Amino acid sequence: MMRKLLILLGFVGLFTACEDVVEVDLEEAQPRLVVDAILQWKKGTTGANQSIKISRTRDFFERQPNPVSGANVIVRNSSGMEFTFVESASGEYITDNFQPEINELYSLTIELDGNVYSAEETLKPVVALDFIEQNNEGGFSGEDIELKAFYTDPEGIENYYLFKFFAPFLAFPDFTVFDDEFNDGNQIFGLFSEEDLEPGMEVTIQLNGISRDYYNFLEILLAQAGSAGGPFETQPATVRGNIKNENDDEELIFGYFGLSEVDEIIYTIQ
Repeated sequence: MMRKLLILLGFVGLFTACEDVVEVDLEEAQPRLVVDAILQWKKGTTGANQSIKISRTRDFFERQPNPVSGANVIVRNSSGMEFTFVESASGEYITDNFQPEINELYSLTIELDGNVYSAEETLKPVVALDFIEQNNEGGFSGEDIELKAFYTDPEGIENYYLFKFFAPFLAFPDFTVFDDEFNDGNQIFGLFSEEDLEPGMEVTIQLNGISRDYYNFLEILLAQAGSAGGPFETQPATVRGNIKNENDDEELIFGYFGLSEVDEIIYTIQ
């Protein structure tokens, strides 16, 4: 028994003694353009104030953002009316005269460094949230606070939805997408449950109406974001948005140009 123990300790010592620092030479990829161009029209507002952010991807070890300045950014409706987005801060472009219209087709044009980037999308409507239901025995443990945000889908109309849940402890909102293929005309809900939810905490709940193309884009993106990423797992595919370079069809642009009507409720945890 003692001999086996000594052999085992010898093997452990052998492996722990052979520790070398390995420097990995990471290949630097070409910076990609990133366009955050999701225009939202909250119910009860004019929707005139909108913003678009443009940046480039950065190296793996870089912590600072890489905003893009000097772009000409214009959104047009189907009648040719132009809404110019003016740079207010590095990489952020804003307008205060946008005119949202349900089911209107809009086009985005970005002129940058001799290239023209473009996309088209329709502003989709959304129903109002009906009510919020709280369950204090939710989650896997049965001890988490759980919120259900109910809404009623319009019957006979193809609809796609994006839920966003904002909580004080989340760096980014919780996203969920739905379609009405199996729930047409029914009352359904979006679900949010986190172990850090506490009484008195405010949670902002947004229901967005989105297009089918935007739904498909988000569904793939969210599926990849939730992937376990094991060593033998298939590598994620590149997710392309709807923004393209008119001068170079092969250029990959990250981001999406989308428009949504939004209903919002700020709910206080009971």
